[in-house]
This record gives sequence, C-alpha cells and structure tokens, in this order.
Amino acid sequence: MNAFIKIGLPWAFSIGTVFYLGLYFGSKATHLNKVWTTSSPATVTPKPTKIMEERVEGYSTTTKLPPSAPSPAQAAPSMPPNLQRILQGGDIVERLGAYLDAVRSMDPTNVKNVVQAFEELPSGYGRHLEMKLLMRSWANFDPEGALAYASNSLDAKSERRFGISEALAGWAVKDEKAAISWAQANHSGNEKGDNPLLVGIIKGLMETDLDAANRLFLSLPGGTARWQASSLLADRFTQEGSAAAIKWVQQYPRDDSRMRETLLGQIGAKLARQDLEATSNWAKTMQTEPGAYRVTENLIAQWTPKDPQAVATWVNELQDAQRRKHAMAELSAKWSTIDPVATAQWLNSQPLSPDLDPAIASFVSLIQGRDPEGATGWAHSITDPAQRKRSLQSALNAWKQTDPDKANAWLKENK
Repeated sequence: MNAFIKIGLPWAFSIGTVFYLGLYFGSKATHLNKVWTTSSPATVTPKPTKIMEERVEGYSTTTKLPPSAPSPAQAAPSMPPNLQRILQGGDIVERLGAYLDAVRSMDPTNVKNVVQAFEELPSGYGRHLEMKLLMRSWANFDPEGALAYASNSLDAKSERRFGISEALAGWAVKDEKAAISWAQANHSGNEKGDNPLLVGIIKGLMETDLDAANRLFLSLPGGTARWQASSLLADRFTQEGSAAAIKWVQQYPRDDSRMRETLLGQIGAKLARQDLEATSNWAKTMQTEPGAYRVTENLIAQWTPKDPQAVATWVNELQDAQRRKHAMAELSAKWSTIDPVATAQWLNSQPLSPDLDPAIASFVSLIQGRDPEGATGWAHSITDPAQRKRSLQSALNAWKQTDPDKANAWLKENK
C-alpha cells in the first residue's frame, strides 16, 4: 500500500495530466483555422487594448453598432498564443504560413486581429510581402479602411507609400472608377494631374486588364506618375512576350520624345536579355531616332559576349549609315574587353573612313593601358584630324608612362 502511494499514485496523476493536456492542445491545433471566425456565446473574449483601438478604430467603413450591442470586431477572439509565438519567433516558412492563414480568412469581423498579427512582425522593408497580402485582402471588402490604416499607421519613410499603392491596386481590380475617384480626391500635390496615387491603380489593372492599365497610363501628363508607371508597364508587357512588348513601345507617342527614348531603352534592355533574335530583328528595322540607339547599345552589350562575330555581321548589314557608325563603336568597345586581337582583326577588315573613326577611338582607349605602342599606331590611322589628335595624345601619354624615350622618338618621326 505504501509503495502504491509513493510510486503508483504520482504515476497515475502524471498520466492523467499528460492525457488532459494532449486533448487540450490537440483541440487547439485542430481548430487553428477557425480562430478567425466569430466566437460562440460561451467564448470569453478579452477586450482589445487601447493601443489597438487607436490604431484600427475608424479604419473600417462598415456600419458601427450601438454601444449596447457588441460589434463584430469586439466579438472576434484574440490572436491565439501559438500563432503569436510563430509570428514572433518562428522561421520564415512558419511565419508566412501562419500569417497567410490569417489574411486568407480576413473579413470585417476579424480586421483588428489580422492587423495585430501584421503588427507583431518586425517593421520596415522586411515585411513588404506581408503588407501586400494584408492590403490586398483588406481592399477586397473595405478598401477605404485599408487606405486609412496605410495612411495613418504605416511608417512614412519605408511603408506608407507601398501600403497605399497595394490597397489601391486591390481596389482597382474590384472597382476601377471608385479607386480613381478616391485617388483624385486624396492627392495633395501641387500638380493635380501628376498624381502618383494613380500608379497603384495602374499596378492593379495590369493584373486583370492590361489595356485598361495602358489607357490610364497614356492619359497621365508628363511627370512623376507617368515615369513610375512606365517601368511597371515595361516589365508587364515584356512578360507578355517580345512581340507584345515591341508593339506597345512602338506605339508610344512621339511627341514625348524623352519618355519614348527611355521606354525604348528599357524594352530593348529587357528583350536583349531574354530574346536576342527578336531584339536584333527589331533593332535592324527601327527608324532612326534616339531610342533606336539605346536599343542597339543594349543589344550589343548582351550579344557581344556570346557571339561577337555574329554581332559584327549584323552591324555591317545595318542600312542607316549613322546607326551603323554608332553600332561599330559600341561593338569595338565591348569586343575589346573580351578579345582585343579579334577586335583588331575585325577593324583591319573594314575600309578606313570617317564611319570607322569612332570604333578605332574606342579600341585605342581600351588597349592603351596594356599596349600603348599599338594604341598609338591605331590612333594615327584615324581619318578625322580632331579625333585623331585626341586619341593620339591619350595613347602617347600612356606610352610615356612606361617608355618615354621610345614614345618621344615615335613622336619626332611622325610629326
């Protein structure tokens, strides 16, 4: 009997305790996905703290109930301790998984809880993905509430602009006109037409209606908003494929020459990284304009390391003399850093002419540090007197650093 009291009774008590705790926590795990729904009458819900009331109160546009009747947000349960632990100390997979469960089931009854889960995360740029999920989900049922929270509670330096943009993007997907109306009414800038808030709307429209996004983009006046939106659309049209991207950028108005040149350069750079053939065909047939030079530069920069001989053939086939001259200089500059001997052989195969001068000058500037004597000889072959003088002076200065006697002797012989 004494042995039972000393050993058996504590053992039985321990087994019972473990069994009870297992049932309790097992039930908690089973119903994790249900913690974001309205609690039953038996649930005792802690009153939201004053801090959370100040942060979230007034951000929802849903109808407020009289004081005697608890509002849906007050009836929602507090964030479970296990979810709090994951959000505060779990690894990135656990944290995102738990947070995604919360955001996915977000509705007017649990806004405060989901916002609290978001605010448990470290602030700053590290939570931009989580913020995007919060703003997009919130905008599905209360976009003005999401925008009020973003405007009043997010950090102005690192988060506010992004949060507002994502909320507007989510709203635009549901109601483009209402989102535009809010953006126009809430833009505080001096230039009313140049409204950066519309960039968020363009971002949302791009996901569901690319033509509508482009129409809004083209309606913007020249300024900050149009510049910001242009990069977003350049990325999006490039994702649609080379043909779609080229068609879009070619149709950009020519009266906005600066933006057109920038966009052509952006599209040229993106396409050259993913589709050399389409980019080379496009660049060859482009009309001469500033943007065409940007496309050619990006194409040669991406193509030369892979197949410089093919680039040389392409350059020689260009019909426009000015573009061919520019392309030869670009090829010479890029090729010289990879294989100066092959570059010299290519230059030797070209007839001496003013069109070749820029290519030789580029070659001289890149080899004079390693071969100043050879660079001096090449500089001396430039046909344009002014350019020849500049290149010769540069090459001779480099030569004098390594062998001044030989450089001065050459200079005397070739005056």
